[in-house]
Amino acid sequence: MRGYALKIGRYEVPYPVIQGGMGVRISAGRLAGSVARCGGVGIVASAGLGLDNPKFTGGNFFETDALELKNELKKAYEIAPDGIIGTNCMAVVTDYADNVRASCEGGAKIIISGAGLPLSLPKLTEDFPEVALVPIVSSVKAIQLIVRKWLKNYQRLPDAVVVEDPDTAGGHLGDKLENICSGAYDQYATVRGVKAFLQEAGGDHIPVIAAGGVWDRNDLLYALEQGADGVQMASRFVCTEECDAADSYKQAYLECTQADIGLMMSPVGLPGRAIVKNIPNIHQHDRDAEFICPVKCLKKCSYRECGERFCIVHALNRAQHGNVDTGLIFCGSNAWKADRISTVSEIFTELFEIGSVDLDVRVENG
Repeated sequence: MRGYALKIGRYEVPYPVIQGGMGVRISAGRLAGSVARCGGVGIVASAGLGLDNPKFTGGNFFETDALELKNELKKAYEIAPDGIIGTNCMAVVTDYADNVRASCEGGAKIIISGAGLPLSLPKLTEDFPEVALVPIVSSVKAIQLIVRKWLKNYQRLPDAVVVEDPDTAGGHLGDKLENICSGAYDQYATVRGVKAFLQEAGGDHIPVIAAGGVWDRNDLLYALEQGADGVQMASRFVCTEECDAADSYKQAYLECTQADIGLMMSPVGLPGRAIVKNIPNIHQHDRDAEFICPVKCLKKCSYRECGERFCIVHALNRAQHGNVDTGLIFCGSNAWKADRISTVSEIFTELFEIGSVDLDVRVENG
């Protein structure tokens, strides 16, 4: 496995692992920096960070969101000064363009973008050509749309593509609710289909990353055998000492069963995978508080527009702070496999069967 470096744009890491973006502040600076220090790609999730900025007043969310994103990137680089660190920017948020620019200004080397098609991403990053751009898709059709748009308008191909499996991934999912877990989706057929299309488009060098359902070394090896160039892992990193979530959030993973993990509809209009047993409590919390969203974080939000469902950014924020009764806990389908609190280094040791001493790496910019 030692020869399996992953190159994205001008950046290379020794281990083909991208730590998935988990908002709000589940994957922030500490986790991202720790993953980068171990030789993977560390990712700060940009969504909802502004709620925790000391300058947040309720009416300046977009300003504090950008400030906090830069702060978390700074924290990550303090842990891994030469590491490959990036951000996850959701296309459905109102301040998407601001998040992308703050990522670039804060030193992100890679921007991963999903929850919608990131059709404008090259335009938003044109002043930062060194930043690698990585869309998240769940179908060949989606990457075809993105690539054709990028080539026509910006003469640019993606630097990598993440193929997310809606049947296993956590958080917001890129398929219709009725299609998920129907048996119709084939994750690695999609990976191979995306690779074939990229090759036709002149992107033989573009790595395709498998996301969703990757928990241990066997999953990693299977993904590589099936044609993926690397994997994105999110839920596996939650139960680590370095994860930015509260201890009670991590405990919810340790205590959950397979039956506790299911699908819910987000107010953004996308299905999501989470620990669902407390979803009624989340709804009730916002009804009892007659809660009105002050930040308008989403371009489209059924809660803000008609009071349907709940305010997702505040539900995620409550969970991150430790309120697991009325907070939303996103997770992948394998979260129930978590059985202890480990470290990021221990996960890399297990994935790649290497000694912990080998994980103290410093990755030079490509």
